[in-house]
Amino acid sequence: MAIKKEPICCPSCGKKGTWTPENSSRPFCSARCKLIDLSDWASEQHKIPGAPVIVEDNIATENVDDEHGEDKP
Repeated sequence: MAIKKEPICCPSCGKKGTWTPENSSRPFCSARCKLIDLSDWASEQHKIPGAPVIVEDNIATENVDDEHGEDKP
């Protein structure tokens, strides 16, 4: 049975390609386009809509007494 090669467009540059196991960068056309997309996420040019999440760094360590992780009384 032959594998059907689905046509796809690269999300970064729009170049047409195929979704095959040989294309290790899929759904992108190349490793370059894959890195461009990653860079856009890292620089916050791509965002998932929603309210911002506030992360508090001291939650995990505020009740720790020493380096062994024993809780304070």
